[in-house]
Amino acid sequence: MNDDIIETDALIIGAGPVGLFAVFELGLLDLKCHLVDVLDKAGGQCIEFYPEKPIYDIPGLPECTGQSLIDNLQRQILPFEPVFHLGQLVSALARRPDGRWDVTTDAGTRFNAGVVVIAAGSGCFTPRRPPIADIEAFEGRSVFYAVRSIEAMRGRRLVISGGGDSALDWTLNLAGVAERVTLVHRRDQFRAAPDSVRRMQELAAAGEIDFVLGECRGLEGADGNLSRVRIAANDGGEIAVPADRFLPFFGLTMKLGPIADWGLNLDENRIAVDTEAFETSVPGIFSIGDINTYPGKLKLILSGFHEAALMAQKAFRILRPEKRLLFQYTTTSTQLQKKLKTA
Repeated sequence: MNDDIIETDALIIGAGPVGLFAVFELGLLDLKCHLVDVLDKAGGQCIEFYPEKPIYDIPGLPECTGQSLIDNLQRQILPFEPVFHLGQLVSALARRPDGRWDVTTDAGTRFNAGVVVIAAGSGCFTPRRPPIADIEAFEGRSVFYAVRSIEAMRGRRLVISGGGDSALDWTLNLAGVAERVTLVHRRDQFRAAPDSVRRMQELAAAGEIDFVLGECRGLEGADGNLSRVRIAANDGGEIAVPADRFLPFFGLTMKLGPIADWGLNLDENRIAVDTEAFETSVPGIFSIGDINTYPGKLKLILSGFHEAALMAQKAFRILRPEKRLLFQYTTTSTQLQKKLKTA
């Protein structure tokens, strides 16, 4: 146990894109931040699941990858000198007599924080494993639940399973990289963007990829190296598709972990917040990004950015009640520009 207690204005739980942008908004108000994340690097799902996948709905960026978005966010918050505590899970939280918060991680790191900001994305998330016997023997060598490097798939024979955005997006992105891509889905209706479905169907019609209606039922290979994927086709037959890599995209299993025990108002594993400052049912604890819920909530990164900005205003009022909050624009305020080291 580390006996040193770290004092900070804000403790941010989660170092994904929304958590990183919260550092920026709080920093503009001279509020210092420490961040805790269970992953061993900043970036959240952007880095863990799709670092090379194109993102198209960030304002002002027609296209960027998960990696480039996180790189730019980290560059943006450099002037505020945030401190990261990675590979740690917040395990305990308690209010102090003075209204601040005692927070402890499973690594023994202890904080005295003025406010707590939960930006933990979907909480503790793990990929849903398909019901295939002995799939664990292939995981990490030829079965992957995320694509962290497009180049690692170059020249490979890929079988992709799923009917959501991830399955369709990676089918499209890897079609020109892999030796062959076979997409498997149990029906001809998808939960993906209509344009992605249309483009996939065009590639299949042109013979550039294979699309099989059915379910993946078994894997063949030795020592973790895949050779074929067995598919039970909807027409009653069974086929074995040669494959070097199997990419099942069945979504994520969401768990809040210790957060569920902190006395917050929860709604179907999401944290309910107000829409004025995205504060939880417990004053001084905020929740921003995919982990929160409120009427009209959209699970978009840009929505989390908006939530971070309003959260920071309320956090300032809690932490600096004696000071007047002066709203300023970075485009015109020399004071803010000096903080950003641009003036």
